Amino acid sequence: MNQLRHMSVFAHIVEKGSITAAAAHLDVSKSVVSQYLSRLEKALGVSLLKRTTRQQVLTPAGQAFYESCHAINQQAEQAWQHARQTLEEPQGRVRITAPDALMSTLVAPAISPVIQQYASLSIELISSDKRLAINADDIDLAIRVGESLASNVKQRRIGEFRDVLCRSASTASQKINDQTVYIANTWQGSTIQHRLYDPSRRKRLNYVPDTLCRVDSYHTSMALIQSGAGIGLIPDFLVKASAGMICEAFPGYQLPANTVYALHPYRQHMPLGVSVCLDAIKNKLDESI
Repeated sequence: MNQLRHMSVFAHIVEKGSITAAAAHLDVSKSVVSQYLSRLEKALGVSLLKRTTRQQVLTPAGQAFYESCHAINQQAEQAWQHARQTLEEPQGRVRITAPDALMSTLVAPAISPVIQQYASLSIELISSDKRLAINADDIDLAIRVGESLASNVKQRRIGEFRDVLCRSASTASQKINDQTVYIANTWQGSTIQHRLYDPSRRKRLNYVPDTLCRVDSYHTSMALIQSGAGIGLIPDFLVKASAGMICEAFPGYQLPANTVYALHPYRQHMPLGVSVCLDAIKNKLDESI
């Protein structure tokens, strides 16, 4: 016997005033509700209701039992309403990770209005060039460059950007040669080769710099480039936001596009809070291109 189901039906019989009214409320037949009551009384070994053709009265045992059944129904209703509320208004914790360059220039600006709009959302942003594990590190949303090989997570392409070889606008007239300092990011590896293409002139250019200077963030690279220390790789949306302080080192030439993906652990029903954050990040990325 499903005890909780029988207790719930009993509470409805009491509250609706009759088996007939309870059956109509539960959208089942009168005989089904009557059977629930009979089985319940048999299992408990006590009479819960005294019934006549016109009324029903709780026995002392039935009164005490009803109070517990009513409390169970109330808790179930509250749980149901809470679950429904999460579908209507974003709430709860959302843990988001992204590389340093994308976090400060894309993710954080996109999430800022979300934080202001939804007071019940608790946002945790983790800026790291290290790829955190979605499940082991309890990540709700990971924004990454390039497709992931992980099979235990869902991933969605949300846009793209291009890296740009840049230098300070104040050095734009200077010729790039072997003495030009290349400011490399630590994630680029020991040997760096850039293959650029000019679509308007259909020309290709290979640039293989010496890596004498390394930094661990795009912001440090940007600061060095703006000061005229050398040339380096900067995302195109950061170039646009630089107010003309930096410019292309090889005007007209492009590097291949970088595809941005959103990874998450939700197979079917993504929480509304996560969905709202993902949409905000995608929209911000679309604006930046």
